[in-house]
Amino acid sequence: MGALWQSEPTSKEAPPESLEESPLPKSPRQRHLWWRLVWLVLLLSLIALGLAIANEMHTSRMQSRELSQFASTLTYSLQPGPSDAIIYPGDGPFDQRLGYSALGDFLPRLLKRDYVISEQVHFSPALMNYTEHGFFVPYKEKIQTGLSITDCKGDVLYQYHYPQYLYPDFASIPPVIVNSLLFIENRDLLDPNDPYANPAVDWPRFAKAAYSQVAKYLALPGQSAGGSTLATQLEKYRHSPDGLTVSGGEKIRQMISASVRAYQGGPETLEARQRIVRDYLNSVPLSAVPGHGEVHGMAEGLRVWYGADFAQVNEILASTATDPQSMAARGLALRQVLSLMIAQRRPSHFLSKGRNELAELTDSHIRVLAASNIVDRPLADAALASKATFRDWVAQPTIVPIVTNKGISVARSRLSLALARPLYDLDRLDLSATSTLQSDLQGQVSQYLKDLADPAFAEKVGLYGERLLTPTSTTQVRYSFTLLERTANGSRVRVQTDSTDQPFDINEGSKLELGSTAKLRVLTSYLEIIAELHDKYADTPATDLKKVEVAELDFITRWAIDYLIQNKDRNIVAMLDAALNRKYSASPGEAFFTGGGMHVFNNFRKEDNGRIPTLKDALRESINLPFIRLMRDLVRYSTYQTPGNSVALLKDDAEPRRQEYLARFADKEGTDYLRRFWKKYQRKTSQQRLDTFLDSLRITPIRLAAVHRYLFPEADQATFNAFVQAHLKKDRLDNKRAPSKQDTVTEKRLDDMYYAYGPGKFDLPDQGFVAKVHPLDLWLLGYLLKNPSASFQDAVQASQFERQEVYSWLFKSRHKGARDSRIRTLVEIEAFLDIHRRWKRVGYPFDHLVPSLATAIGSSGDRPAALAELIGIIQNDGIRLPVLRIDTLHFAADTPYETRLAGDPDLGQRVLSVEVAQALRGALSQVVDAGTARRVSGSFKLNDGTPMVMGGKTGTGDNRIESWGAGGRLLGSKAINRTATFVFFLGDNHFGTLTAFVPGRAAESFKFTSALPVQVLKGMAPILTPYLQPGSHTLCKAPQVAQK
Repeated sequence: MGALWQSEPTSKEAPPESLEESPLPKSPRQRHLWWRLVWLVLLLSLIALGLAIANEMHTSRMQSRELSQFASTLTYSLQPGPSDAIIYPGDGPFDQRLGYSALGDFLPRLLKRDYVISEQVHFSPALMNYTEHGFFVPYKEKIQTGLSITDCKGDVLYQYHYPQYLYPDFASIPPVIVNSLLFIENRDLLDPNDPYANPAVDWPRFAKAAYSQVAKYLALPGQSAGGSTLATQLEKYRHSPDGLTVSGGEKIRQMISASVRAYQGGPETLEARQRIVRDYLNSVPLSAVPGHGEVHGMAEGLRVWYGADFAQVNEILASTATDPQSMAARGLALRQVLSLMIAQRRPSHFLSKGRNELAELTDSHIRVLAASNIVDRPLADAALASKATFRDWVAQPTIVPIVTNKGISVARSRLSLALARPLYDLDRLDLSATSTLQSDLQGQVSQYLKDLADPAFAEKVGLYGERLLTPTSTTQVRYSFTLLERTANGSRVRVQTDSTDQPFDINEGSKLELGSTAKLRVLTSYLEIIAELHDKYADTPATDLKKVEVAELDFITRWAIDYLIQNKDRNIVAMLDAALNRKYSASPGEAFFTGGGMHVFNNFRKEDNGRIPTLKDALRESINLPFIRLMRDLVRYSTYQTPGNSVALLKDDAEPRRQEYLARFADKEGTDYLRRFWKKYQRKTSQQRLDTFLDSLRITPIRLAAVHRYLFPEADQATFNAFVQAHLKKDRLDNKRAPSKQDTVTEKRLDDMYYAYGPGKFDLPDQGFVAKVHPLDLWLLGYLLKNPSASFQDAVQASQFERQEVYSWLFKSRHKGARDSRIRTLVEIEAFLDIHRRWKRVGYPFDHLVPSLATAIGSSGDRPAALAELIGIIQNDGIRLPVLRIDTLHFAADTPYETRLAGDPDLGQRVLSVEVAQALRGALSQVVDAGTARRVSGSFKLNDGTPMVMGGKTGTGDNRIESWGAGGRLLGSKAINRTATFVFFLGDNHFGTLTAFVPGRAAESFKFTSALPVQVLKGMAPILTPYLQPGSHTLCKAPQVAQK
């Protein structure tokens, strides 16, 4: 074959060189060798990786290095102004309790209340990125927080610590507690031989937990295991939503967050691990207790659940005494502590219905601890022999009394209102607030007012005499005092106290008839109008002024124009002084049509009845009738000077364009009044709107019937009856009076009224007239009850017909007398809306005035604190400043959420001209110098002996229900309360109010007048004077004001 191959060559044969270069095929043995080598390398790599992982699991060196470096970039800093680099935490229990989660809600509320953010934390870019990925911000969390309130000097006024008892550091924890906890929860946590250990991961437990989850998914046999460590449990209890782990992702978040937190202080973690043990024992959640609230931490758990003394339990467990009594005490203490450690797994169950189960589990844990030499055998035997007795909350209430007083109560309630948090939650916020109160002065004044109940002390102060008190009546009188200081950006409350220390505040939280103090509001409106007329006509030549048309009964405008005509020097100061020297009769012989009927008024002193005093004299001596007549002039001014007013339209019955005028008036003025009523009802619930409406209504059965049948036309007879009877009863209780004949409503009368005032019986104007309310007020309330979310524009659109109807009805009455009566009633209501607008601008606190001339002497009610604010406006030359009770707020100090707020410096609002304020100040000074408050004149002096400038207004309110019979006979009179008030300014910067008050039927036997609070203030002079000296700032620190 070889010969044949050689003898038959062809042209296709390859050259010899090509045959030699062709590679030889590899043998199977060679290929297997290469694959073995690859697998060997891979195996060695896996072994090396496994060894590296095992080494890392044992030493944590790489974790400690990388995570500590990463954690060092997660920084934050406090910088001026609001932050645009901050993320508030989620709904973790710890973050919610301390208020961190709610900062996004708190800050807008405070900004609306005239605070500005002066400083706030800014996150670093790395921390922003880390937080945006959902991880918890790493920082050393506080073990104890709570509301702190300091006074204007920086002294602590109120301090609430939560929790109240705790372990301050790791060293203070008895070793037996630490060892027992670690044996149960995290055995190698404090291994000193592993300085870089990651406390967030216990690798063996994590592996078991992972296997159990896989086995559970594949339905394999085996028990479920948990992979939690103390560190991840802390993250869960504090920061996970609702304190729960609801998914694997949440568990991973806890582990990563806990790891970063642990390495924030550097690669070595022993200190962080010890802190974890301390924090866990201080904050572990242990259910809640009625009357106490949530229970957190061993200290609170021992006190609340077992009635044990925390310090004593720790002392016992740290003891080495071996006598039987000591061992029994140590055994009981150990059982109590262990039972709480075990109960944290299901606290709501184990600490209530599962107490027997908890006892059995505790016994088994004690045996295991003894077998593992964690607890020595004698102590274990003592613990097994003991029995933990749960606290009897009836015999041993858990409530810890809070030391408080009027100033603290007011400050806390103000914060509670501003933050929309109940006091329980407020006390647990991480919040420091600076109050404007001067605590030293507050304490002295509070004690002084309490001492006035002592007859001997009252006599020393000079409270006995005519129109004052008797030795047997001192204990029944309550006093309330408020002192404010005028500062650059607000009026700061320096004292707010009373003689009872109850939460209710007479000066601020009440609506009282304060008598003649209303004259100050009347006089303010009067001088304001005079200034407006001066501004309007001062530059008009006398010849043109003589041509100005003035309504016959508009005496104020007539006087102003005549004054400007007669006086070439049209100086506003001189004109205001002349206005104060206008004279009004003090005669009570005239009957006044007001409030829908004829009324007569009286002076306090009969000897004033024949006088014709100036307004300045009438204010100084508090004479009633001149101010009744002045109020009538104000009503007439508002009536005639309001563009398109009712009276102007109704002068000429033959006016051919009357309907056109009336339609225009109804649309324009109706919309204007609708807007005023809208402001009264906006941002209120339906019930609050109804309550506001009824509050302005003088309650009678007929008025209630007319209102209810209009507002609720579909209501059945039973609902109607219940409404009328309930509000009649409420009115009697509120006014503390016995039922009168007018209040008596029989079933027959209720039936008659139900049908008499039913739908279609009256049109809207007549229904309003029967109810003695503005018809548009009644209509708007009915509309809002049916459409609670409607806007103002919706109401305007829906009321086109009603606005026309309200004014057209005036022409349809058959009898001129009835028509005139209705016109005058409606016109007066409209005028008082304008007067109320003026009063509201200078601090009147309520949504309506009683449309009656009696408002001039206090029938509309007032608040002493609101009158004090008016005094402050007058003292501040007509600029209204906010009343400040909290100067600064400091949230989350030394945390990533730290925020500081201070008062806005630019909030002054001019509401009166300088000249009007100065004129009022001069008139008020006369009240002290020679008027109803003259007994206090000269009592307050500067350090050089010069009397302080002082002024004010007194008022006495004798609030009673009187029943009258035919012919004007007085059938009965019942006292509801008696008040006496003095609102004042002292020096250049201080002002306030002092009120004496007797509630209920006891007021019947008292005859004191405003001389009482004036005398009380005089007795207070030695206390107040050192704080009132110029430049002393009431002995407070200079207030912190935000920089703009």
